[in-house]
Order: sequence, then C-alpha cells, then structure tokens
Amino acid sequence: MVELLKCIISVGALFQTWRKDGVNEDNRLSMSWDEVKVYPIPAILYLIKNILQYYIFLFVDAPSYQILKNLNIISTGVLYKLFLKRKLTTIQWAAYALLALGCTTAQLNSSSEHVLQTPLEGWAMAIIMALLSGFAGVYTEVIIKKRPSRNINVQNFWLYIFGIIFNAFAIFIQDFDAVMEKGFFHGYTAITVCMITNHALSGIAVSMVMKYADNIVKVYSTSVAMLLTAVISMVLFNFQLTLPFVLGSMVVSIAVFLHSHGKATK
Repeated sequence: MVELLKCIISVGALFQTWRKDGVNEDNRLSMSWDEVKVYPIPAILYLIKNILQYYIFLFVDAPSYQILKNLNIISTGVLYKLFLKRKLTTIQWAAYALLALGCTTAQLNSSSEHVLQTPLEGWAMAIIMALLSGFAGVYTEVIIKKRPSRNINVQNFWLYIFGIIFNAFAIFIQDFDAVMEKGFFHGYTAITVCMITNHALSGIAVSMVMKYADNIVKVYSTSVAMLLTAVISMVLFNFQLTLPFVLGSMVVSIAVFLHSHGKATK
C-alpha cells in the first residue's frame, strides 16, 4: 500500500506537469525497456530491507533502531567509493570508526548479564539492512541522476511500479491464505493508515533528495530523527534514557558532523 500510494502521488504530480508544460521528451511516460530495466534491482532491494525493518523490532526498541540505522552512513560511504570512485578523506574514515563505536556504546547494557541490549539477531538484521539500504540508495541515485533532465515523477513511477509488483509477489508467497480468509485489509486501523501515509510521503521526499542533493544527505536525516524518536518513545513506551544510550547518541552525532565536514574538496 505504501508503494501504491507513492505511485498515485507521482502520477498525480506528473499529470500536473503535463497540464502546465505539456508532454515532452523529459516527462513522457516511456515504455522503453532500455529505460525501465534498471528499476527492478533497487525495488527488490528496498522490498527486502523494508521487510527486515519490521522484523528487527522484535529485537530492538525504536530509539535503538534509530541508532543502528546510522550504520547506513558507513555502507553508503564505502559504496560511494567503490562504485562512484568518490574519495573518502581521513576524517571521514575516522567518522566511520566513531559511528560504529557510538552505535555499540548506545547498546551497552549494565543492568543484565548481557553486555549489549540488542541480541545478535538484531545486530545481524541491522547490518544487512545497512548494506541493502546503502546499495539500493547509491544505485537509485545513479539511475536518477544518469539523466538529470528526466522528470523525477516518471522515474519514481517505474520504481514504485516494480515495488508494487514485488510486494504483491511477497504477499502471495507469505500471506496468501490469510488474505484469502480474512481479506487484504484485515487488521487495518487509523494508525496503520497514518503509517502508510507517513512512509509514502517520506519515500517521495527521499527521491527528491537523491535527485537534487545526494544519498549522504538522506542518511543524515536519520541522525536528526534519533532525538525525536527517543522523546516520543519516552512518552508512548516509557522508554528510559540510559547513560550508554546518551553517550552513544552523542558519539554518533559527532561522527555524522565529522563525516559531513570532512568531505574531500575538489
């Protein structure tokens, strides 16, 4: 439903463009396979990442998830170097080390026999999600910026169409019997609708960032969300701030700042 709503928003925006500027080579909804064939790869990567995003909450709370989500910065930066040949400075490498240290520090648990709050399964999912998100983000940015003049809503349309197809296939494999028995919208509440709307609008915003800025800017936004998530979790879930969590959050924030200001100059 998130992919469907994003697709509807993109089509609506595309109709507005056609009405204002007419149909031209840059905003035409091309059916050429040469243009369309690049979108299935990020679509399926995002599908797997989004599924893991829900499973990981079996092992971590929301603030811890926001902390671990910053591992995206490491995977994104390394993939930028490997695939886009962008230079990483010594400061940025140091920022990656600090980021890993901050994520680990935030998970320290002094009140139980376990050293870390998050179990191994949660860490494994967080690392896999970081790799998938990094690769999908860099790949998507490459194909979006490959043709700068191409209307962003056309590019979004094809990405979301394949997202709908792959998600429908996943539903068929995992939940076919439940859907047939109880219906597709069984269990939907107002909160579910709000979540779908929020994810759809944030997805549109991310594509805009990739079109007009870069993927690093996108992952910085997750750092801004850390504090907000912690505050809301304190209200809704009685989340208790701990010294390791506060210290880890501070280290992660410093790492993000160093990474941002340590970019190589041309």
